[in-house]
Amino acid sequence: MFLCGQNGGRWKDMVMAYRTLGVVFGGLVTSPLYVYPSMNLKSPSEQDYLGIYGIMFWTLTLIGVVKYVCIALNADDHGEGGTFALYSLLCRHTNIGILPSRKADSVTNAAHANPSVGTENRSRLGICIERSMTARRIVLFIAILGMCMLIGDGILTPAISVLSAMDGLRGPLPSIHKSAVEALSAVVLIALFLLQKYGTARVSFLFSPIMASWTFTTPIIGVYSFLRYYPGIFKSISPKYIVHFFLRNGKTGWQLLGGTALCITGSEAMFADLGHFNKRSIQIAFLFSIYPSLVLTYAGQTAYLIRNPNDHSDGFYKFVPGPVYWPMFTIATLAAIVASQSLISATFSVIKQSVVLDYFPRVKVVHTSRHKEGEVYSPETNYILMLLCVAVILGFGDGKELGNAFGVVVILVMLITTILLTLVMIIIWRIPLIISALYFVPFSIVEGAYASAVCTKILEGGWLPFAVSVILAFIMFGWYYGRQRKLEYELANKITLECLGEVLERPEIQRVPGLCFFYSNIQNGLTPILGHYIQNMRSLHRVTIFTTLRYLLVAKVAPNERIIITRLGLNGVYGCVIQYGYADFLNLEGDDFVTQVTNSLRAHIENSEGLSPAYVEEEIMLLERAKEAGVVHVRGKTRFYVGKDTSLFDRILLGFYEFLHSNCRSALPAMGIPLQQRMEIGMLYKA
Repeated sequence: MFLCGQNGGRWKDMVMAYRTLGVVFGGLVTSPLYVYPSMNLKSPSEQDYLGIYGIMFWTLTLIGVVKYVCIALNADDHGEGGTFALYSLLCRHTNIGILPSRKADSVTNAAHANPSVGTENRSRLGICIERSMTARRIVLFIAILGMCMLIGDGILTPAISVLSAMDGLRGPLPSIHKSAVEALSAVVLIALFLLQKYGTARVSFLFSPIMASWTFTTPIIGVYSFLRYYPGIFKSISPKYIVHFFLRNGKTGWQLLGGTALCITGSEAMFADLGHFNKRSIQIAFLFSIYPSLVLTYAGQTAYLIRNPNDHSDGFYKFVPGPVYWPMFTIATLAAIVASQSLISATFSVIKQSVVLDYFPRVKVVHTSRHKEGEVYSPETNYILMLLCVAVILGFGDGKELGNAFGVVVILVMLITTILLTLVMIIIWRIPLIISALYFVPFSIVEGAYASAVCTKILEGGWLPFAVSVILAFIMFGWYYGRQRKLEYELANKITLECLGEVLERPEIQRVPGLCFFYSNIQNGLTPILGHYIQNMRSLHRVTIFTTLRYLLVAKVAPNERIIITRLGLNGVYGCVIQYGYADFLNLEGDDFVTQVTNSLRAHIENSEGLSPAYVEEEIMLLERAKEAGVVHVRGKTRFYVGKDTSLFDRILLGFYEFLHSNCRSALPAMGIPLQQRMEIGMLYKA
């Protein structure tokens, strides 16, 4: 029985490892299409190519195998990976959240996840970060920048992958102009983006076979190529060839690092897509298929280029033998499309996580599969990505400029992961500083060298991801700042339960029939909008449930912890907290939402201690009558009043926040609340 269970687990891991080929590794395994064409090589020699291959081999080994497979995959947040998962992991173990609601959550979660929180066993570094608002903002900024760079990856990967694959038409058909290839690539991408609304569930079964065909055919051609052109290619893995390369080429060799960095493109996806698979399956797929495939493919490309040194501008298709050229062109094009799909889907997931955690304006997020909660689609995000991808292809066109832009994204995301992962090692894993330094110092030096090289390409295409990241970061910071100021105002002007009780005792305040869900952003107290509502309406519903949507800095919340009901000590007045993690699907819609909350409330009433059966029955009957009388959902629609005494900084940022807020989607439609049941109460907050 035990052996059967072991074999079943191994078989499941193997099947999942096969599936990862079509989802996780699309960007990484298709990198041979554009690495050599992206390099600005001038009359390269045999020794130059041997040095370049040595750099790529050790980059794949150190960053791919050591950093991601052996270390980063262990730093998951309840199975979720990526830079934001690292940030949420830190927030759950230390009080480094910024928003007031997030800080409360992080304290609660930290105490739950780590009993040592609040004791002398806590990390000194964690305590230092907690005490410094500047340090906390820097950590948040690093996490935001990582998300922005990943979104930039979602723009550049489809552009460079499809353009590089389609460029293969010009080899056997030289009459085809480059502009025609660019136009055809743009058409392919437009078609891909227009199909996003239908989801990938119907065609995803083709992704793994396509990527498996690519993964296992390119190394075969690579072996054939290096056996034919340069059998001794693997001598270049000796570090002396790398040293000689830099000594011989000096500054030029250092600048070429920006091109070699592309060989590790997409490795961050191993970590970011951890939530869709498991650690073991990703490790198996990388170590036994992706890594050998890339090592052999680059060996074959380099061997061919040693004998044909001026063919580097088309370094992939030139080394493909003539009899298999068109089959490889077909596989390459399909593989590029699958790689593009992987990054597009990852971008949708990042946007969803950011919206859920309230770090990004609300956009529509649609779940395209009933069976896979990770498959989401955002119409606004999709069409913006489509326009940017097409603009990148038509605007840049040249593979070198696209490669320069791509290199900036690849390296900065890796550097951000290294920084956050080091914090996790020290603060959460409690690894001694000296041992943590053995990780941080070598990888920060390697990735820092790459980053310094790609930054020299800012004016040659590298400005694009910086521009995209700055715009996205400004949007996220403006939204975050506005939300923070609103929460601060509500906490400072909240209504206590004692005050509400006094108001309800006034003779002019009526309790009208019906069930009201009154939405609030704060839990310890009641929103000031309630006072504004009662003052103008002179009434409150017979049963009122103050509802807070609480997004925790965890991946998923257990179903039995999803809805939390509390008594507020007043007749017919209750509190309800609906908890979700950033990887959860908010699947409460319309009547289902009302039914689930009222069922939880009924169970809470029935299980309450110290109440007589007659009182419990009366309270349940009151709830049923209120529900039958009608349901209404009340939320505040607040705006900032910017007066003459408001600072210039607040005028700019709060004005920008109001612009974002007025153009983003409401929180209630996302829950499927019928239009006739919604009520919005307007109120001005003084800035």
